[in-house]
Amino acid sequence: MMPPLNYNHLRYFWAVAHDGNLTRTATRLNVTQSALSVQIRKLEASLGNALFERSGRQLRLTEAGRIALDHADAIFNTGEELLGTLRDAGTMHKTLRLGALATLSRNFQMEFLQPLLGRPDVELVLRSGNTAELIASLRSLSLDVVLINQPPVHDGHSHLVVHRLAERAVSLIGSPARFCTNCSLAERLMAHPVIVPTSGTSVRAGFDALIYQLDIRPHIIAEADDMAMMRLLAREDIGIAVLPPIVVKDEIAAGTLVEGAALPGIVQTFYAVTMERRFPSPLLKILLGKPSFAGS
Repeated sequence: MMPPLNYNHLRYFWAVAHDGNLTRTATRLNVTQSALSVQIRKLEASLGNALFERSGRQLRLTEAGRIALDHADAIFNTGEELLGTLRDAGTMHKTLRLGALATLSRNFQMEFLQPLLGRPDVELVLRSGNTAELIASLRSLSLDVVLINQPPVHDGHSHLVVHRLAERAVSLIGSPARFCTNCSLAERLMAHPVIVPTSGTSVRAGFDALIYQLDIRPHIIAEADDMAMMRLLAREDIGIAVLPPIVVKDEIAAGTLVEGAALPGIVQTFYAVTMERRFPSPLLKILLGKPSFAGS
């Protein structure tokens, strides 16, 4: 019969496996290298398998080591999740850690967070970055939810949960003087320079398909991967922008920009990504279950 698993041995293995270097891990954990080696050998003996292949000073996981690391990740990440959840549960104060794509509409982010804004019992920790960085932080439980505009690639081993929050129509946005009353969509696109998203986005793909169908070649004056930058360019009146109106709702309300024409068939989709968790944040249920987003 296999002896019970020693979780101290497993934690040492977990640390070394992520560092990939015995000396570096020993220094970080303030133990001797020989003591660390002994702990790992004891774990290997109890599991009946070598967990590392030694290559000079570097350690490489064996097949058994990769399996052990997957389980160790799940065990210790769940432990951290439990501590964080129960720590919040024991107080009136709750924390939500949200990551958002750096180029995502700030207005949409505020709309998503609206139910929690101003609550004295809630602390919001907001981060921005690219999709890979944000998903990595989500996997490590450093974030509770990530907002992006394209679903992450499914790797077949993922515990990610993708929530489709909303689809927002995309329009031509510009100063009031740029839009004539009786012009067709093609005439409007040809009459002014156009600010568009960069290639590789769903909105740009939809726009390219639209101008192909209209058989026109508008003057592209600027491409940007950041909705905030497109908003600024539209405010500077260098052309008309291909944007969801929510991005410029304040300017539309003020009358400095107007929605000139809806672009048929083009939408911007917003997603929230969470992890499968045994102890999910109760604040997420409020955000993901609210009527404006649930089932969108």
